[in-house]
Amino acid sequence: MGPTTFNGIPAHPLWVHAVVVLVPLSALLLVLCAGWPAVMRRAGIVLPLLAGAALVSVPLATQAGEWLQERVAETAAVERRTEMGDGLLPWSLGVFVLAVALWVAHRGLLDRFVAQTADGGARGRWTARGSVVRTVAVLLGLVMAAGAVVQVYRIGDSGATAVWRNR
Repeated sequence: MGPTTFNGIPAHPLWVHAVVVLVPLSALLLVLCAGWPAVMRRAGIVLPLLAGAALVSVPLATQAGEWLQERVAETAAVERRTEMGDGLLPWSLGVFVLAVALWVAHRGLLDRFVAQTADGGARGRWTARGSVVRTVAVLLGLVMAAGAVVQVYRIGDSGATAVWRNR
């Protein structure tokens, strides 16, 4: 999938740094944009682009980590870390999907679609549900963001343990 070495050294630590920065940052921005329309207005397309970059960085780090795993001593800690790494992709995907959905909703693309495909009353019903939609977006955003950040922390902790314990 992606490069496994960079200038002759394993690329996994480089990809991991991208994940450690991009996933929590996109999760935080997701929650802020879901909760405060003013933040969403300022963020605009940055939210889905940042979440997309985070999403892409996860499988790159995972693939480079699996390549590296084949070249280091096999221990229970390394095996546990590898298994945990696979668990971040669904959380990152959830952050990305919600980021795109918020951006689409903010841009009014959904309102335009509803207005074109239904009678005038349908548009009024959609906007009347705005507070419910925003509440659901905030709750889903909090769940996805918390899951992603906690998983990044757990994977990072297991990696540090695998590398530095028993040295």
